Amino acid sequence: MTDVAKRALLSVSDKAGLLPFARSLVAQGFELVSTGGTARLLADEGLPVTRVTDVTGFPEILDGRVKTLHPAIHGGLLGDQGIPAHLQTMTEQGIEPFGLLVVNLYPFAQTLAGGGGFDACIENIDIGGPAMVRAAAKNHASVLPVCDPGDYDRVLALLEDGALTASIRRGFATKAFAHTAHYDSQISRWLQALEDRDQEPQNSQLKHESEAFPAELSFAGKLSQPLRYGENPHQRAALYRMAGNGRPGIAAGTLIQGKPLSYNNLNDADAAFELVSEFEDPAVAIIKHANPSGVALGDDLYGAYQRALACDATSAFGGIVACNRDLDGAVAAAITGIFTEVVIAPGADNTAREVFAQKPNLRLVLTGGMADPAAPDLLVKSIAGGLLVQSRDDASAGRDDFRVVSAEQPDDTMLNNLVFAQRVAKHVKSNTIVLAAGGATLGVGAGQMSRVDAAHLAIRKAASAGLDVRGAVAASDAFFPFADGISALIEAGVSAVVQPGGSLRDEEVIAAANDAGMVMVFTGLRHFRH
Repeated sequence: MTDVAKRALLSVSDKAGLLPFARSLVAQGFELVSTGGTARLLADEGLPVTRVTDVTGFPEILDGRVKTLHPAIHGGLLGDQGIPAHLQTMTEQGIEPFGLLVVNLYPFAQTLAGGGGFDACIENIDIGGPAMVRAAAKNHASVLPVCDPGDYDRVLALLEDGALTASIRRGFATKAFAHTAHYDSQISRWLQALEDRDQEPQNSQLKHESEAFPAELSFAGKLSQPLRYGENPHQRAALYRMAGNGRPGIAAGTLIQGKPLSYNNLNDADAAFELVSEFEDPAVAIIKHANPSGVALGDDLYGAYQRALACDATSAFGGIVACNRDLDGAVAAAITGIFTEVVIAPGADNTAREVFAQKPNLRLVLTGGMADPAAPDLLVKSIAGGLLVQSRDDASAGRDDFRVVSAEQPDDTMLNNLVFAQRVAKHVKSNTIVLAAGGATLGVGAGQMSRVDAAHLAIRKAASAGLDVRGAVAASDAFFPFADGISALIEAGVSAVVQPGGSLRDEEVIAAANDAGMVMVFTGLRHFRH
C-alpha cells in the first residue's frame, strides 16, 4: 500500500536529526506519539506529541524497562491495515493504527566499547525497541520501520511523493531485521565472551580441549565501505566492521592519505600488522600477497626496515610495510625510497607525515595502538554451505617452552633467533621454512606443497638476495615428516632448527641433526596457516 496512516511512533536513543524530521512529519499532518526522553525533547521544542503512557493508560515502570510492551502499541504496529477483520478488531479494542515507526536502539555497543561494566551493559540492552522494530518490519505493508537517522530525508521525500511502493517497504523491512539481528549478535558475543573467560582453565595447554562453541553462533558486521572489487576485478567486495571488536588493526585504522584501500591491500595490511604485533622490540614487516618478504627487529624502525628490505628487495616493490612503533622522518624517507602500496603503524610524527605527503598515492594507515597477539578471538572462513570457525592462533612458544632434543645445546643468541624465526613462521602460509639471523629474516619459503620444497625455496631466496645462511637458524611451522628437509638445511650451513616435533620419524630427523652437529629444538606447537 502506498497510503500511510498519519500516525508516527518515535522512540530513539540517537536523537541526531530528530527535531527537523519530526517538524516535517507534523507539517505533513502526522500525529506524533513518543516515549520518555524523546517525548520530552519534542514537547520542549513546542511540537505536539502524545506520550505512550497516555496511549496505554499505564505508567512506565521498572526504571523504564517496560513502557511500550502493551497491546495498544503493538496492536497499532501489527494490525494489517489491508485486512478488514484486523481493522474491525482494532476499532473494537480502541487501538489506533500507526503508519510510521521511528526507533533506534539503546547504545549497547557504545557502552561496551566505552568500558561500561556488566550492569551498565545489561541496562543498555534494549527490549521494547527491537520488539517494535520487528513488529513494524513484519507488518511493513502497513507500517514503515525506520531505524537509521540517515534515512530521515529519504523517508520524508517518499511520504511527500506518495512513493512507498511494496518494493521500497520491503527494503526498509530488510534493513530493520538486519539491524535487530546485528544488535542481538553483539549482545550474544559479549555474553559468550564472558562465559569463555569465566570457564577458561588456568592451564593453557588444556584450553583448546575445554573450549566449547555455542549451538548457534552469529556475527555482527556493519558496512564500513564498499570496495572497488575483490581479489580480482570481476569480484564484488566490501569491508564490514565487526561489532564490539576493539582490536587495533587495518579495519579500525584511519586512512591518513592515499586512495581507498583495496580488498588485497586490506588483506595484506592485516597480515603485516598482526605479524609485527608479535614483537616488543622495534619491528618491521614487508608483506606481499599475505606472506612476508622480509621481517626484522632493530634498535629503531629505520634499522629494522633496512634489514627487512635486505631480505628480498625485489619482492618488496609494491608491498605493504607494517611497523610496531610510531613512524619518524628517517624511516618514512627510507620507505618512500621504493614504490610502496600501504604503510600501517600505530602512529606517525609530523615529519613522517610530511615525507609521506610527497607520495600522495601511498596509503598511510594509523591504528592508534598495537594488537595483542595473545588476545583470544574467533576467526571465520566461509566454505560451500557453511562457516569454518576457530579460535585465533594466540599461542607462541618462548625460550622457556623450548625442549632441546639434539646433543648440541643452543646459546642465548641462538635461542633468541629461534624465538624470532618461529614467530615469523607463525604468520607465513604453510608449508613454510623461515631462515633468520640477528633478528632478521634471510629467506622465507612460503606456501609450498612439501616441507623440503619450502626449505629449498628459503635457501634460494636468501642466495638471490646475496645473504649468507651459514650459521643461521631455521623455523618450521610444522614437523619434518622426513629427514630430507633437515638435510637441505644442513647442506646450506644452517646451525639450528626450531619445529613442533611429533612426526613418526622424529628420531630419524634428530639423528640427522646430531650427525651434522645441528641444534634442534621442539616446541610442541604447530602453526599451520592456510
